[in-house]
Amino acid sequence: MTMPLLLTRRDVESVLTMKEAIAAVEEGLTRLALGRAIMPQRTAIRMTGHHGLHLGMPAFIEGEGDDPGVLALKVVTVYPDNPAQHSLPTTIGTILLNDPRTGALLAVMDAGFLTAMRTGAASGVATRYLARPDARSCGVFGAGAQARTQLLAVAEVRHLDRAVVCDLQVETRTRFAADMSVRLGIPVTEGDTEACLGCDIVVAATSSTTPIFEGSRLRPGTHVNGIGAHAPAHRELDAEAVRRCTVIADYKPACLAEAGDILMAIREGAITEDHIRASIGDVVAGLKPGRTSAEEITLFKSVGLAVEDVATAALVYKLAIAAGVGKPIEI
Repeated sequence: MTMPLLLTRRDVESVLTMKEAIAAVEEGLTRLALGRAIMPQRTAIRMTGHHGLHLGMPAFIEGEGDDPGVLALKVVTVYPDNPAQHSLPTTIGTILLNDPRTGALLAVMDAGFLTAMRTGAASGVATRYLARPDARSCGVFGAGAQARTQLLAVAEVRHLDRAVVCDLQVETRTRFAADMSVRLGIPVTEGDTEACLGCDIVVAATSSTTPIFEGSRLRPGTHVNGIGAHAPAHRELDAEAVRRCTVIADYKPACLAEAGDILMAIREGAITEDHIRASIGDVVAGLKPGRTSAEEITLFKSVGLAVEDVATAALVYKLAIAAGVGKPIEI
């Protein structure tokens, strides 16, 4: 039996590009919408005394023809205090990739960078289908790792000519603007809430547990990617923002279980569950409409899905084998 491959964060970074990640995630979301994936609701253990969250996220995506499909499990922890208190990333994860034909372990891979990339890729898919075709500017709330891959993904599917970043940490915000200006080849400037909301596409990628702007200030025609809040008691968007938007979920059942932005708006009477028009896979597969007018305000609400991890992990494994990256290990 072939020994499983150990893939470090550096290995994953060396082979995974945003363009390929978007394609992989789009395919995974489509198969989920078409009933060709199995994805249980993720398990969550809240480490209240340590201000942390432990998640188990399994999924199986069916293949076609001789392709057996993809089977994997991601174990991920989210500890917002890590950067300041322990000099560790907020999100730490590991993926176990298995052969669905035998159950044999194919790979153990770091999922920190992969998680940031697949989250960005999901917003890239949503932006491709929901943002106005003529969208040229992006305002980003947050300047962490997730914010970087969000902007990378938006720039992959729209021809941006500028971007603005807003973050409470001045040093982090300044570094983000400088780094992303070079990486994207466009002006990325530091700004305030008004500057970000003045953009065609708005990204909410913060660790805030309370609304970061007033929903009444969203301009007609804006597309919003809301990815920072993924717990029932956390929200980045107020009820007015959610009410004014056409809401497309990464996966409707997951958002109704975990998305505080949505759940609190429902509890406050601003919307009902039917306000969520569709899951993004339904839009990609042509089963339900996305944006229907230039003036419509669209919201992609993402809590993160195992099928996104599994689809991306399969891609990373394939690319690593082709590139000769990784170390075979004996378990």
